[in-house]
Amino acid sequence: MKKQKLFLSPPTLSSPLLTILRLISSPFTTTSTAIAAAIANSERSEDDEASLSSPLVIAENDLLRASHKTQHGLHVLDLVDAGALEPTSVIYSSIIKRCTQLQKLKAGKIVHAHFLNSRLKGDVFFHNSIINMYCKCGSLEDAHKAFDEMPSRDMVSWTALITGYAQSDRPREALELFPRMLRLDLRPNGFTFASLFKACGAFSDDETGKQIHGVCIKYGCDLDVYVGSALLDMYARHGNMNEACLIFEHLDSKNEVSWNALIAGHARKEDAETALKLFCDMQRNGFGATHFTYSSIFSACAGIGALEQGKWVHAHMVKSGQKLTAFVGNTILDMYAKSGSIGDARKVFDRLDKRDIVSWNSMLTACAHHGLGKEAVSIFEEMRRIGIQPNQITFLCVLTACSHGGLLREGKHYFEMMKKYKLEPEVEHYVTIVDLLGRSGFLDQARDFIRKMPIEPNAAVWGALLGACRMHKNAELGQYAAERVFKLDPNDAGPCVLLYNIYATAGRWNNAARVRKMMKERGMKKEPACSWVELENSVHMFVANDDSHPEIKEIYTMWEHINGKIKEAGYKPDTEYVFLHADEQEREAKLQYHSEKIALAFALTKMPRGATIRIMKNIRMCRDCHSAIKYVSKVMGREIVVRDTNRFHHFSNGSCSCNDYW
Repeated sequence: MKKQKLFLSPPTLSSPLLTILRLISSPFTTTSTAIAAAIANSERSEDDEASLSSPLVIAENDLLRASHKTQHGLHVLDLVDAGALEPTSVIYSSIIKRCTQLQKLKAGKIVHAHFLNSRLKGDVFFHNSIINMYCKCGSLEDAHKAFDEMPSRDMVSWTALITGYAQSDRPREALELFPRMLRLDLRPNGFTFASLFKACGAFSDDETGKQIHGVCIKYGCDLDVYVGSALLDMYARHGNMNEACLIFEHLDSKNEVSWNALIAGHARKEDAETALKLFCDMQRNGFGATHFTYSSIFSACAGIGALEQGKWVHAHMVKSGQKLTAFVGNTILDMYAKSGSIGDARKVFDRLDKRDIVSWNSMLTACAHHGLGKEAVSIFEEMRRIGIQPNQITFLCVLTACSHGGLLREGKHYFEMMKKYKLEPEVEHYVTIVDLLGRSGFLDQARDFIRKMPIEPNAAVWGALLGACRMHKNAELGQYAAERVFKLDPNDAGPCVLLYNIYATAGRWNNAARVRKMMKERGMKKEPACSWVELENSVHMFVANDDSHPEIKEIYTMWEHINGKIKEAGYKPDTEYVFLHADEQEREAKLQYHSEKIALAFALTKMPRGATIRIMKNIRMCRDCHSAIKYVSKVMGREIVVRDTNRFHHFSNGSCSCNDYW
């Protein structure tokens, strides 16, 4: 028996803890149920104070000095060791439940060790609680070890471990346990399948998920709302929205999880229209939107740059009384930034109650995509000043901002700073430095930098150099970079198009023809350029030389009118990027119906005078369109925002925010 200590005067204790001691001190009232209830009460109230009416002999005296909730339970174990309390499964379960809730791994291990030395060590129920505790505390290795050491296992044991791996982003281990479980003739339940479908959603294909879906139907668990929600989420994560919708429709009952899973699936497909419709249907069916719902809708709007729709959802969220937490605030910030409203993005950032690392990285990314290099540097330095530890994504954001802003000295400085934070640069960081050097015209330095990289350069690294060669019209180095891209990624048409452009610009038509021939032999096709503009909560898309829009005649007439006005203001078509063996007039005509020009003409016919026009484009904007839109912003007195694959261009009064550097 452990050494005991006698108090000469009654100490002061919290009321729940006093109850535990009084129960233990009375030989007539000491029951496991009463002890467990007292332990549970200690979670609810710790402020009331009372004093013992008489001195008590307490094991090790630690119980009297306990200040943390978890310790209350651990000191009961001291009483068990002292022989003052009979151990029962109820006591152990109550204590381990509290360790799980508070995620106290160290305390949980103490309880586990104590249990293994008790006469109850064969209790399967408690072993399952131990596995659950280790999983919830993030110690999967301890969970698996406890699982392996169990004298016997039931279906709950297997499900607890499968769930632990699935919820800890270790899907392979979760799925490997399932066939072992089936071989023991254990019948899986809804919790088992829900966790398995979550694990399947992490893989790149849905073949494994389809197989488990079949097993789920065999056991009759597929119509359960929780299983169905996990199943439709799995299909939605793989982009199989037809299956996801079918499962949703056949659910006997639906809950917030199933609605959110379906909305999130459409959001990932950038189908904002369907996501918004489901958002409204969800509420009409009596389910309130959660932070997960709003986050998915904002992501969908961000994908297509639907600013007005995003604003409407933001207003809806505010009216519903939802707080602007970092989780949903980050997606709102991202939505405004990707929709071209960097000012609104900054307002959201400034109003966040708590900014996490994602908030700072999102704001840095926004600045990078809008060409605000100096602002990004300022935010990064503020972040460091207040003690926020930057991670690899943070440095990638600030390096991208330096690249888009032409901040060569700052970019080199921050790349070297990664060593100070003991962060090893990944290939994406090297891509930004190559891009930074290349854009700045230091093509030879960029090539030498690639040769000295401590990791093997991939296609993206050489692609950055190739893009710089196109910008600076260096055919020889461009060919050198292109050959390496072709070797690493032979199926990507983008580098072929870049090399073709380099040769055509230099007038090397034989070389350009060979590139075209190679693309044809490999079955490569250039991605068709398209642009879209949002108008009255609907999105209108245009393709170059497209005549499918019902108002195309009016649109073309408008552009011809605008084209005449900007020519009078000094615009000269840049035919260098029209790669046709044709006269200048034909080459100029080819430029006039690029998708962003059609989208701009449409917006000018429909939007009120003075309204900002926002256009999204799926590929990089050409130099002629960039020049033409600068003139349009001046002669039409409009602010025009164009988002291409590289960045945002804010045109106003004849100039662009990129300063012709993009």
